Amino acid sequence: MTDWAAFAGFTGLVLAVLLSLAHFSRGVPHAEGTGSAAPAAPDDADSDPAQNARVDTPDDPVSPPAEPADSDGSADPDTVSLASFSVGSTDASPRPEPPTLAGGDGADDADPDATAGSEPESDRATPPGVTAAPVSAASERPASAGDLPPHLLLANVALSQAFLGGFLGLGAWYAGVPAAALGFAVDALPTKLALGVALGIALYGANRVGSTVSERFGIAPDEAVRESLTPRTTAGWVFLFAVALPLIAGFEELLFRGALVGAVAAGFGVSPWLMAAVSSAAFGAGHGAQGRLGIIVTGLLGFVLAAAFVLTESLLVVVVAHYLVNALEFAGHELFGW
Repeated sequence: MTDWAAFAGFTGLVLAVLLSLAHFSRGVPHAEGTGSAAPAAPDDADSDPAQNARVDTPDDPVSPPAEPADSDGSADPDTVSLASFSVGSTDASPRPEPPTLAGGDGADDADPDATAGSEPESDRATPPGVTAAPVSAASERPASAGDLPPHLLLANVALSQAFLGGFLGLGAWYAGVPAAALGFAVDALPTKLALGVALGIALYGANRVGSTVSERFGIAPDEAVRESLTPRTTAGWVFLFAVALPLIAGFEELLFRGALVGAVAAGFGVSPWLMAAVSSAAFGAGHGAQGRLGIIVTGLLGFVLAAAFVLTESLLVVVVAHYLVNALEFAGHELFGW
Protein backbone atom coordinates (compact mmCIF):
# COMPACT_ATOMS: atom_id res chain seq x y z
CA MET A 1 0.00 0.00 0.00
CA THR A 2 1.31 3.41 -0.97
CA ASP A 3 2.04 5.83 1.86
CA TRP A 4 1.32 9.08 0.02
CA ALA A 5 1.71 11.19 3.14
CA ALA A 6 5.22 9.89 3.75
CA PHE A 7 6.21 10.62 0.17
CA ALA A 8 4.70 14.09 0.45
CA GLY A 9 6.94 14.62 3.48
CA PHE A 10 10.02 13.53 1.51
CA THR A 11 9.01 15.83 -1.34
CA GLY A 12 8.41 18.79 0.94
CA LEU A 13 11.77 18.31 2.65
CA VAL A 14 13.66 18.14 -0.63
CA LEU A 15 11.82 21.18 -1.95
CA ALA A 16 12.59 23.16 1.23
CA VAL A 17 16.29 22.29 1.00
CA LEU A 18 16.42 23.23 -2.68
CA LEU A 19 14.69 26.58 -2.16
CA SER A 20 16.95 27.32 0.80
CA LEU A 21 20.04 26.62 -1.29
CA ALA A 22 18.66 28.81 -4.06
CA HIS A 23 18.06 31.64 -1.59
CA PHE A 24 21.50 31.50 0.01
CA SER A 25 23.27 31.19 -3.36
CA ARG A 26 21.99 34.57 -4.54
CA GLY A 27 24.87 36.93 -5.40
CA VAL A 28 27.50 34.19 -5.35
CA PRO A 29 28.49 34.42 -9.04
CA HIS A 30 28.95 38.22 -8.96
CA ALA A 31 29.96 40.74 -6.31
CA GLU A 32 27.36 43.36 -5.46
CA GLY A 33 27.91 46.60 -3.64
CA THR A 34 31.67 46.54 -3.95
CA GLY A 35 31.79 50.23 -4.71
CA SER A 36 30.42 51.22 -1.34
CA ALA A 37 33.45 50.01 0.60
CA ALA A 38 36.16 51.55 -1.58
CA PRO A 39 35.84 55.16 -0.37
CA ALA A 40 36.29 53.96 3.21
CA ALA A 41 40.00 53.41 2.63
CA PRO A 42 41.00 57.05 2.00
CA ASP A 43 38.61 58.24 4.72
CA ASP A 44 40.33 56.03 7.26
CA ALA A 45 43.77 57.02 6.06
CA ASP A 46 43.02 60.76 6.15
CA SER A 47 41.14 60.76 9.41
CA ASP A 48 44.11 59.66 11.47
CA PRO A 49 46.13 62.81 12.30
CA ALA A 50 48.56 60.74 14.35
CA GLN A 51 49.71 58.94 11.23
CA ASN A 52 50.26 62.18 9.30
CA ALA A 53 52.22 63.79 12.13
CA ARG A 54 54.35 60.72 12.63
CA VAL A 55 55.15 60.43 8.94
CA ASP A 56 56.33 64.03 8.49
CA THR A 57 58.13 64.49 11.83
CA PRO A 58 61.28 62.48 10.97
CA ASP A 59 61.27 63.87 7.44
CA ASP A 60 61.66 67.62 8.05
CA PRO A 61 61.56 68.47 11.73
CA VAL A 62 62.72 72.08 11.23
CA SER A 63 60.70 73.05 8.20
CA PRO A 64 57.85 75.45 9.16
CA PRO A 65 55.73 74.97 6.00
CA ALA A 66 55.39 71.25 6.66
CA GLU A 67 53.40 71.70 9.85
CA PRO A 68 50.37 73.68 8.59
CA ALA A 69 50.15 71.46 5.56
CA ASP A 70 50.38 68.50 7.88
CA SER A 71 47.55 69.72 10.03
CA ASP A 72 45.37 69.73 6.93
CA GLY A 73 46.29 66.17 6.21
CA SER A 74 46.87 67.23 2.57
CA ALA A 75 50.65 67.30 2.18
CA ASP A 76 51.46 63.89 3.53
CA PRO A 77 53.56 62.37 0.71
CA ASP A 78 52.65 58.79 1.51
CA THR A 79 48.97 59.49 1.96
CA VAL A 80 48.69 61.45 -1.29
CA SER A 81 50.49 58.88 -3.38
CA LEU A 82 48.66 55.92 -1.84
CA ALA A 83 45.26 57.56 -2.13
CA SER A 84 45.70 57.76 -5.88
CA PHE A 85 45.48 53.97 -6.01
CA SER A 86 42.16 53.74 -4.19
CA VAL A 87 39.06 53.51 -6.36
CA GLY A 88 36.42 56.17 -5.94
CA SER A 89 38.57 58.33 -3.69
CA THR A 90 36.92 61.70 -3.16
CA ASP A 91 39.68 63.07 -0.96
CA ALA A 92 42.48 62.73 -3.51
CA SER A 93 40.96 65.02 -6.18
CA PRO A 94 41.28 68.44 -4.46
CA ARG A 95 44.85 67.84 -3.31
CA PRO A 96 47.37 70.00 -5.19
CA GLU A 97 50.45 68.22 -3.82
CA PRO A 98 51.01 65.29 -6.27
CA PRO A 99 52.26 67.59 -9.13
CA THR A 100 54.78 69.29 -6.81
CA LEU A 101 56.02 65.96 -5.58
CA ALA A 102 56.43 64.73 -9.14
CA GLY A 103 58.41 67.84 -9.95
CA GLY A 104 61.07 66.86 -7.43
CA ASP A 105 60.26 69.33 -4.64
CA GLY A 106 59.68 66.66 -2.05
CA ALA A 107 60.33 63.47 -3.95
CA ASP A 108 63.72 62.94 -2.45
CA ASP A 109 62.37 63.35 1.05
CA ALA A 110 59.44 61.00 0.46
CA ASP A 111 61.59 57.90 0.21
CA PRO A 112 63.40 58.21 3.55
CA ASP A 113 60.06 59.22 5.02
CA ALA A 114 58.49 56.05 3.78
CA THR A 115 61.35 53.92 5.07
CA ALA A 116 61.97 55.68 8.34
CA GLY A 117 58.54 56.78 9.46
CA SER A 118 56.17 54.31 7.85
CA GLU A 119 57.75 51.03 8.83
CA PRO A 120 56.71 51.14 12.48
CA GLU A 121 53.19 52.04 11.38
CA SER A 122 52.99 49.62 8.45
CA ASP A 123 50.30 47.63 10.12
CA ARG A 124 48.11 50.72 10.26
CA ALA A 125 49.22 53.11 7.54
CA THR A 126 49.75 50.83 4.55
CA PRO A 127 46.50 48.79 4.41
CA PRO A 128 44.09 51.76 4.13
CA GLY A 129 45.78 53.11 1.02
CA VAL A 130 46.90 49.99 -0.80
CA THR A 131 45.06 46.90 0.25
CA ALA A 132 41.84 48.19 1.79
CA ALA A 133 39.99 48.57 -1.50
CA PRO A 134 40.74 45.06 -2.84
CA VAL A 135 40.06 43.45 0.53
CA SER A 136 36.79 45.29 1.02
CA ALA A 137 35.69 44.44 -2.51
CA ALA A 138 36.37 40.78 -1.94
CA SER A 139 34.63 40.86 1.41
CA GLU A 140 31.34 41.85 -0.23
CA ARG A 141 30.89 38.32 -1.56
CA PRO A 142 31.88 34.85 -0.39
CA ALA A 143 35.16 34.49 -2.23
CA SER A 144 35.32 30.75 -1.51
CA ALA A 145 32.17 30.21 -3.59
CA GLY A 146 32.20 33.09 -6.06
CA ASP A 147 35.84 32.55 -7.07
CA LEU A 148 35.55 28.82 -7.70
CA PRO A 149 36.40 27.77 -11.27
CA PRO A 150 33.49 26.55 -13.43
CA HIS A 151 34.35 22.86 -13.19
CA LEU A 152 34.22 22.95 -9.39
CA LEU A 153 30.93 24.86 -9.44
CA LEU A 154 29.51 22.32 -11.88
CA ALA A 155 30.73 19.46 -9.71
CA ASN A 156 29.11 21.08 -6.68
CA VAL A 157 25.80 21.50 -8.51
CA ALA A 158 25.90 17.97 -9.88
CA LEU A 159 26.65 16.42 -6.48
CA SER A 160 23.91 18.39 -4.71
CA GLN A 161 21.34 17.51 -7.40
CA ALA A 162 22.36 13.87 -7.34
CA PHE A 163 22.09 13.74 -3.55
CA LEU A 164 18.66 15.37 -3.45
CA GLY A 165 17.44 13.25 -6.34
CA GLY A 166 18.65 10.08 -4.62
CA PHE A 167 16.92 11.10 -1.40
CA LEU A 168 13.67 11.72 -3.28
CA GLY A 169 14.01 8.37 -5.04
CA LEU A 170 14.55 6.71 -1.68
CA GLY A 171 11.39 8.34 -0.43
CA ALA A 172 9.44 7.04 -3.43
CA TRP A 173 10.74 3.53 -2.79
CA TYR A 174 10.01 3.75 0.93
CA ALA A 175 6.47 5.01 0.38
CA GLY A 176 5.79 2.51 -2.40
CA VAL A 177 4.86 5.15 -4.98
CA PRO A 178 3.95 3.53 -8.33
CA ALA A 179 6.39 4.34 -11.12
CA ALA A 180 3.51 5.41 -13.37
CA ALA A 181 2.53 8.16 -10.91
CA LEU A 182 5.97 9.71 -11.34
CA GLY A 183 5.82 9.43 -15.12
CA PHE A 184 8.08 6.41 -15.56
CA ALA A 185 6.93 4.22 -18.42
CA VAL A 186 8.72 2.18 -21.05
CA ASP A 187 6.10 2.22 -23.78
CA ALA A 188 6.49 4.29 -26.96
CA LEU A 189 9.98 5.43 -26.04
CA PRO A 190 10.95 6.67 -29.56
CA THR A 191 7.80 8.77 -29.77
CA LYS A 192 8.35 10.28 -26.35
CA LEU A 193 11.97 10.95 -27.12
CA ALA A 194 10.99 12.74 -30.33
CA LEU A 195 8.38 14.78 -28.48
CA GLY A 196 10.96 15.78 -25.91
CA VAL A 197 13.43 16.89 -28.59
CA ALA A 198 10.78 18.92 -30.43
CA LEU A 199 9.56 20.53 -27.22
CA GLY A 200 13.09 21.39 -26.10
CA ILE A 201 13.99 23.05 -29.40
CA ALA A 202 10.71 24.98 -29.43
CA LEU A 203 11.19 26.20 -25.87
CA TYR A 204 14.75 27.27 -26.57
CA GLY A 205 13.61 29.18 -29.67
CA ALA A 206 10.84 30.89 -27.72
CA ASN A 207 13.31 31.76 -24.98
CA ARG A 208 15.70 33.35 -27.48
CA VAL A 209 12.93 35.39 -29.07
CA GLY A 210 11.74 36.54 -25.65
CA SER A 211 15.27 37.54 -24.64
CA THR A 212 15.74 39.52 -27.84
CA VAL A 213 12.46 41.37 -27.37
CA SER A 214 13.17 42.12 -23.71
CA GLU A 215 16.61 43.49 -24.55
CA ARG A 216 15.05 45.91 -27.04
CA PHE A 217 13.02 47.31 -24.17
CA GLY A 218 16.10 47.61 -21.99
CA ILE A 219 15.35 44.54 -19.90
CA ALA A 220 18.43 42.35 -20.04
CA PRO A 221 18.40 38.87 -18.50
CA ASP A 222 20.91 38.10 -15.77
CA GLU A 223 23.61 35.95 -17.36
CA ALA A 224 25.79 35.70 -14.25
CA VAL A 225 24.78 32.14 -13.36
CA ARG A 226 25.35 30.77 -16.84
CA GLU A 227 28.65 32.63 -17.20
CA SER A 228 29.91 31.33 -13.88
CA LEU A 229 29.15 27.75 -14.96
CA THR A 230 30.51 28.01 -18.51
CA PRO A 231 33.43 25.56 -18.83
CA ARG A 232 36.89 26.68 -19.95
CA THR A 233 38.28 23.31 -21.03
CA THR A 234 37.21 20.47 -23.28
CA ALA A 235 36.88 18.14 -20.30
CA GLY A 236 34.66 20.72 -18.63
CA TRP A 237 32.32 20.82 -21.62
CA VAL A 238 32.14 17.02 -21.68
CA PHE A 239 31.30 16.99 -17.99
CA LEU A 240 28.68 19.70 -18.50
CA PHE A 241 26.82 17.95 -21.33
CA ALA A 242 27.30 14.35 -20.19
CA VAL A 243 26.96 14.61 -16.40
CA ALA A 244 25.89 17.95 -14.94
CA LEU A 245 23.03 18.91 -17.27
CA PRO A 246 21.46 15.41 -17.33
CA LEU A 247 21.54 15.31 -13.51
CA ILE A 248 20.00 18.78 -13.26
CA ALA A 249 17.25 18.04 -15.76
CA GLY A 250 16.51 14.62 -14.29
CA PHE A 251 16.33 15.78 -10.68
CA GLU A 252 14.33 18.94 -11.31
CA GLU A 253 11.78 17.16 -13.50
CA LEU A 254 11.45 14.34 -10.98
CA LEU A 255 10.78 16.85 -8.20
CA PHE A 256 8.73 19.57 -9.89
CA ARG A 257 6.82 17.47 -12.41
CA GLY A 258 6.96 13.84 -11.30
CA ALA A 259 6.49 14.35 -7.54
CA LEU A 260 4.67 17.68 -7.22
CA VAL A 261 2.34 17.14 -10.17
CA GLY A 262 2.06 13.42 -10.88
CA ALA A 263 2.36 11.89 -7.41
CA VAL A 264 0.30 14.53 -5.57
CA ALA A 265 -2.46 14.38 -8.18
CA ALA A 266 -2.54 10.58 -8.09
CA GLY A 267 -2.27 10.19 -4.33
CA PHE A 268 -4.50 12.99 -3.06
CA GLY A 269 -6.98 13.46 -5.87
CA VAL A 270 -5.82 17.03 -6.59
CA SER A 271 -6.20 18.49 -10.08
CA PRO A 272 -2.91 18.05 -11.95
CA TRP A 273 -3.41 21.47 -13.54
CA LEU A 274 -3.60 23.09 -10.13
CA MET A 275 -0.40 21.32 -9.14
CA ALA A 276 1.15 22.37 -12.44
CA ALA A 277 0.63 26.01 -11.42
CA VAL A 278 1.94 25.41 -7.89
CA SER A 279 5.00 23.52 -9.07
CA SER A 280 5.77 26.16 -11.69
CA ALA A 281 5.75 28.89 -9.05
CA ALA A 282 8.11 26.82 -6.92
CA PHE A 283 10.25 26.10 -9.98
CA GLY A 284 10.63 29.82 -10.66
CA ALA A 285 11.45 30.54 -7.02
CA GLY A 286 14.12 27.85 -7.13
CA HIS A 287 15.95 29.88 -9.78
CA GLY A 288 16.08 33.10 -7.78
CA ALA A 289 19.80 33.51 -8.51
CA GLN A 290 18.82 34.51 -12.06
CA GLY A 291 17.07 37.66 -10.91
CA ARG A 292 13.42 38.70 -11.09
CA LEU A 293 13.19 38.32 -14.85
CA GLY A 294 14.77 34.89 -14.57
CA ILE A 295 12.20 33.85 -11.97
CA ILE A 296 9.32 34.88 -14.24
CA VAL A 297 10.75 33.28 -17.37
CA THR A 298 11.67 30.09 -15.54
CA GLY A 299 8.22 29.92 -13.97
CA LEU A 300 6.59 30.16 -17.42
CA LEU A 301 8.97 27.54 -18.76
CA GLY A 302 8.10 25.31 -15.82
CA PHE A 303 4.39 25.60 -16.55
CA VAL A 304 4.91 24.55 -20.17
CA LEU A 305 6.91 21.55 -19.00
CA ALA A 306 4.25 20.72 -16.40
CA ALA A 307 1.54 20.93 -19.08
CA ALA A 308 3.56 18.60 -21.30
CA PHE A 309 3.90 16.18 -18.38
CA VAL A 310 0.16 16.22 -17.70
CA LEU A 311 -0.69 15.67 -21.36
CA THR A 312 1.87 12.95 -22.08
CA GLU A 313 2.13 11.41 -18.58
CA SER A 314 5.80 10.89 -19.37
CA LEU A 315 8.77 12.08 -17.37
CA LEU A 316 11.08 11.28 -20.30
CA VAL A 317 9.49 13.95 -22.49
CA VAL A 318 10.07 16.77 -20.03
CA VAL A 319 13.53 15.57 -19.00
CA VAL A 320 14.73 15.58 -22.63
CA ALA A 321 13.12 18.98 -23.27
CA HIS A 322 14.63 20.45 -20.10
CA TYR A 323 18.07 19.10 -20.95
CA LEU A 324 17.96 20.53 -24.48
CA VAL A 325 16.93 23.99 -23.29
CA ASN A 326 19.90 24.13 -20.94
CA ALA A 327 22.37 22.55 -23.37
CA LEU A 328 21.36 24.80 -26.27
CA GLU A 329 21.63 27.84 -24.02
CA PHE A 330 25.27 27.05 -23.23
CA ALA A 331 26.15 25.95 -26.76
CA GLY A 332 24.37 28.87 -28.44
CA HIS A 333 26.14 31.43 -26.33
CA GLU A 334 29.54 29.81 -26.77
CA LEU A 335 29.27 29.19 -30.53
CA PHE A 336 27.16 32.14 -31.71
CA GLY A 337 27.27 34.62 -28.86
CA TRP A 338 23.50 34.41 -28.27
